[in-house]
Amino acid sequence: MTNQQTFKIAIASGKGGTGKTTLSTNLAALIAEREEVVLVDLDVEEPNSGLFFNGTLVHEEDNHNMTPNWDESLCTLCGLCQEVCNFNAIIQLGTSILVYPKLCHSCYACSELCPVNALPMEPTQIGKLRDYKLGKLHYVESRLNIGEEQAVSSIAKTKKYVAEKYPNVSLAIFDSPPGTSCPVMEATKDADYVILVTEPTPFGFHDLKLAIETMHELKKSFGVVINRYGIGNDEVINYCKAEGIDILAKIPNSRQIAELYSEGHLIYPSFPEVKTALSNILEHCLSIKEGERI
Repeated sequence: MTNQQTFKIAIASGKGGTGKTTLSTNLAALIAEREEVVLVDLDVEEPNSGLFFNGTLVHEEDNHNMTPNWDESLCTLCGLCQEVCNFNAIIQLGTSILVYPKLCHSCYACSELCPVNALPMEPTQIGKLRDYKLGKLHYVESRLNIGEEQAVSSIAKTKKYVAEKYPNVSLAIFDSPPGTSCPVMEATKDADYVILVTEPTPFGFHDLKLAIETMHELKKSFGVVINRYGIGNDEVINYCKAEGIDILAKIPNSRQIAELYSEGHLIYPSFPEVKTALSNILEHCLSIKEGERI
């Protein structure tokens, strides 16, 4: 396949446990049978795509958060830093400025707006980025240290690393965090196409609608994959038909599939219907890619 620019596919969902990692790993492995692909696990609080691949570690580096460090000798106690911080990470108590790194979102507002430069930003190590290789598959993950809460900066750095390290790889798959909060928005905001994975249950349907609202706000093209098809009801199907949302595939509910997954095995080599579903998803994404190129 001729490549001019990496086409980024984000795989997301409104809730955890719907099958994002199942789809991400199996789709990436299928693509890697014929060309290079980058699989990026952006669920930095608990990345688990690597459980399905025994790759060789080719690179490792620290991830950092930039947080302000108060310089008492320069500070005039004007209170501006506390005023401009939207995350309550800085509080002025009498003649002291208290910084709460766990609340800081590294927006730089306090540091940039301080009239006397009394809040320089300094790096704090919060996790690791690792890059593995297995044949034509490149697997990149970031993992937060235990106790760290700010995922967005690690997600942003991981995407930047992939863009700089693999600019000529045709396809990149982003295994995104669950939900609809800031980490999900960071993971999907630069994607060319988003696949929302859901399950045909009332809980799955409820959270799918939240994820769809998020994609509309981000103005993202997206389609839906129904995992564990055969349980629950038809609410998801009926909703997607009414809203004109593409249903890209239906992956059947199967005990055998669940057993393979729980043992850390890929699914599509053992289930032709899953391989067909993955091929249809891939062809849909490639048609979008070719259309955008035109």
